[in-house]
Amino acid sequence: MRIALYPGTFDPVTLGHLDIISRATALVDRLVIGVAINSDKNPLFSLEERVSMITAESRDVSAQSGCEIKVHPFDNLLVDCARDVGANLIVRGLRAVADFEYEYQMVGMNRALDSGIETVFLMAEAQHQAIASKLVKEIARLGGDVSRFVTPAVKEALSGQLPNHANDG
Repeated sequence: MRIALYPGTFDPVTLGHLDIISRATALVDRLVIGVAINSDKNPLFSLEERVSMITAESRDVSAQSGCEIKVHPFDNLLVDCARDVGANLIVRGLRAVADFEYEYQMVGMNRALDSGIETVFLMAEAQHQAIASKLVKEIARLGGDVSRFVTPAVKEALSGQLPNHANDG
């Protein structure tokens, strides 16, 4: 069985994330979405909310692709998480050259820690290249319409977290 890990903070999950998830399911039999507990970031959504959102949003992808999708929170090294879930492949999405530079360093470190775990990069589709969770939160916080970047359920969750600035547009 081919098992891959797609890690991220997913605060919130965006259409770009869902596109990578959808495309990754064509490569493997099981995709584990690793929801990071990152102490360096101050997430808008709790770990439980992020796990719940990505579980709900990936359900249709799993049904359409036939690929088993699991959601797994983690707070350890990425290679340790990959080992924990039985993955020997890490999937990462790339939007721009700046993403590649960072990810290239991470691949080197991960390979030094466990040479048996490969990383594959999937380029963001053109319509998703500008989407970043950080920017989506900022747009929502300032009252902008985020419906082009997230699903309706995620937009509603953002509105619930940022009630004073929600935009119905």
